[in-house]
Amino acid sequence: MGDAFIRHIELLGYEKRFFPSQHYVYMFLVKWNDLSEKVVYRRFTEIYEFHKALKEMFPIESGDINIENRIIPHLPAPKWFDGQRSTENRQGTLAEYCYTLVNLPHKISRCLHIVNFFKVRHDDMNPVTDSQIKKPEVFLLPKDSKKNPTDITGPIVLQTYRAIADYEKSSTSEMSLKAGDMVDVVEKSENGWWFCQLKNKRGWVPAAYLEPMDGPDESEEQEPNYAGEAYVVRKSYTAVEEDELTLKEGDTIEVIHKLLDGWWVIRKDETTGYYPSMYLQKAGEVNTSVKSEQRNRSAPPRRSTIRNVKSIHKQGRKQISQETYRRNSKKYIQNQRNMRGNSQNKANVIIEKNEPEDNRPKAQPAVPPRPSKDLILNRCTESTWRKIL
Repeated sequence: MGDAFIRHIELLGYEKRFFPSQHYVYMFLVKWNDLSEKVVYRRFTEIYEFHKALKEMFPIESGDINIENRIIPHLPAPKWFDGQRSTENRQGTLAEYCYTLVNLPHKISRCLHIVNFFKVRHDDMNPVTDSQIKKPEVFLLPKDSKKNPTDITGPIVLQTYRAIADYEKSSTSEMSLKAGDMVDVVEKSENGWWFCQLKNKRGWVPAAYLEPMDGPDESEEQEPNYAGEAYVVRKSYTAVEEDELTLKEGDTIEVIHKLLDGWWVIRKDETTGYYPSMYLQKAGEVNTSVKSEQRNRSAPPRRSTIRNVKSIHKQGRKQISQETYRRNSKKYIQNQRNMRGNSQNKANVIIEKNEPEDNRPKAQPAVPPRPSKDLILNRCTESTWRKIL
């Protein structure tokens, strides 16, 4: 393989750190030519010094000789005091700067100066943030608003979860866990895989292996919706457990309960069971390449299949039995049928009541009596007299 180079740089947001003193660092997701992805942290003063050195290395492309030849993007100088507002407002400019940077001619975008600056450092893997005073606050930049600083989220204090059992990773993108490990959750995906960090490690972990610190029940978990939501099966799956369903690609089903471990309760005709959510797609949604890549991964393990669980909570999670799902689902379907039958019967009754009235002949207006001779002589003209009398 040739020399390493960067395929893409994405600004994720920034962190407000309190150790050794309060300061801000930007978070970048750097994608390399070997398909690896690394998160690095850089202060803006570092980025600006890097930018100045890059301009000195390429004076023609930076416009120092002729401004019309400039292709290296502009970057504003840091302020005398960089507070949170300036850090936040600068994100749109910085995201655009990185995008332009990696799309410059290869002699610039693949030069050692850029490659070395965005390589993972020791501080990126082991950030000096072990302050007992306050944890760092994370402010994420939404994916659909790269240039709009008003849409920045935050502050986000990452939630801490505890591993309830040992987990051995099965791919390089995952992270192994030991029972009792405390992890910070960076991203919760509805497919049952959560992106977590543990000290200097980051990776995907099955949500089934994690429990919140304050109690066994997840307040984020939705309630069952027996009306159902239409989905299409995008990847076939053969049931392993008795309460799972076997379905083929292209089948249409209804989701009646979305669970955080990525195993949803679905209804096919009048049968209910569990199915991996990552193999489903909402009816009418466009199939994207990202979703297709996610389906190539294996389904996460279910909570009920984890052995040697060691929870810190005395009471376990409240679980709905499959029999309850089936009973309530059948009850809903039957109620819908009864409602349709009743509305049809009401319509028939109304028609029957109206039929006799419709068949009756309509009343004709009464014919007025003919006026008498005296009345005609008194009220009519002479010409009328002659015609009638």
